[in-house]
Amino acid sequence: MNKRWVKSLLRFLLALLFIVAGVLHFTHTQVYLAIMPSYLPFHRALVLASGFFEIVGGIGLLFPFAQRYAGYGLVALLLAVFPANIHMAMNEVEVSNSSFASLLLWLRLPLQFALIWIILWCTKRDDEKLRR
Repeated sequence: MNKRWVKSLLRFLLALLFIVAGVLHFTHTQVYLAIMPSYLPFHRALVLASGFFEIVGGIGLLFPFAQRYAGYGLVALLLAVFPANIHMAMNEVEVSNSSFASLLLWLRLPLQFALIWIILWCTKRDDEKLRR
C-alpha cells in the first residue's frame, strides 16, 4: 500500500473522528460536563471550546494547506485534555454501563499518545527531511 494513500486515509478518518467528537460536545454537553474535573473553572465553556476546536481541527485535516497546522492544534488539544482523562481514570468517572469501563479509561491514556503520533505522522509532508 502506498504511504501517501495511507496518510490520506488516516487524515480522513481522523477528520471524521474529531468532527463527530466535536459535534457531540454540543449535542451531548451533559455527558462532557459530568467528566470535567472539579478543579477546572467554566466547565460548560471548556466543553464547548474543546468541541469547537475538535471540529475546526478535523476540518483542517481535510485541506492540504491547513493539515500541518490542524495536526499541531489537535495535538495541543489532546495534551490539554489529558489531565481530564487521567482524572476520569483515577476517579472511575462513569461514561458507560460497561463492566470494562474502568479498564477502557486506563487504556485510553496510552492510546492518546499513539493518536498524537499518528496525527503528527500523517500531517508531516512526505518531502520533509529530518533536520539535525
